[in-house]
Amino acid sequence: MSSPAAAAPTTTAPATISRVGTDAAPSWLSERLASGSHPDAQRAFDAARATLISGRRIDMSALAGDLGVDRTSLFRWVGNRDALLSEVLWSLAIPTLVQAEHACRTLAGGERVAGILTHFVDDLITAEYFRSFLRREPARALRLLTTKESPIQRRYVATADWLVRRDLGEAPLGGAITPAELAYILVRLSESFTYADLISGDTPSADRARVAFRLILRVGE
Repeated sequence: MSSPAAAAPTTTAPATISRVGTDAAPSWLSERLASGSHPDAQRAFDAARATLISGRRIDMSALAGDLGVDRTSLFRWVGNRDALLSEVLWSLAIPTLVQAEHACRTLAGGERVAGILTHFVDDLITAEYFRSFLRREPARALRLLTTKESPIQRRYVATADWLVRRDLGEAPLGGAITPAELAYILVRLSESFTYADLISGDTPSADRARVAFRLILRVGE
């Protein structure tokens, strides 16, 4: 038996904004896609993603036909429509979060957290393919995006929690609240301003989201 000094070191890839959400809340489909051992699932996922980006509805029968298989095979590859939609939507959120982080790279602390979340809200509000999805399927969209029905909200909360811990530490706002509690509040604020038209009939607003984020995070005090 090797001594501890001779054992090979175990390394863990550092968390990044692009992977922390999926790592925190993996799904059956996300794990199939990540493994790289299910090319049919990847092919179906890629086709569904392209469909959503083009502003069209992801229809399982049509998707199966485009792939040259029956619906049973498609469901075996990717699960049901909600499971597929959830992974497609989160796959589009990831580069949006990465871009938001890049845009705020010169900021620090609560300023950076507020900036990243504001950029993210603004991108969701102005992405036409995303707004088309919301208008086309408002009830399903809210269920998948703002509840624990799918992994999306859990991943967003995990991402916000990671941002809070990275930029504000383990005792944010002077220890008045835990990182997890603060992250959840920030996500609910984000959802409220992003989906204001669906929730209350109001107009979605990144500007109002920015004010709310900065107020909660005590930026500028």
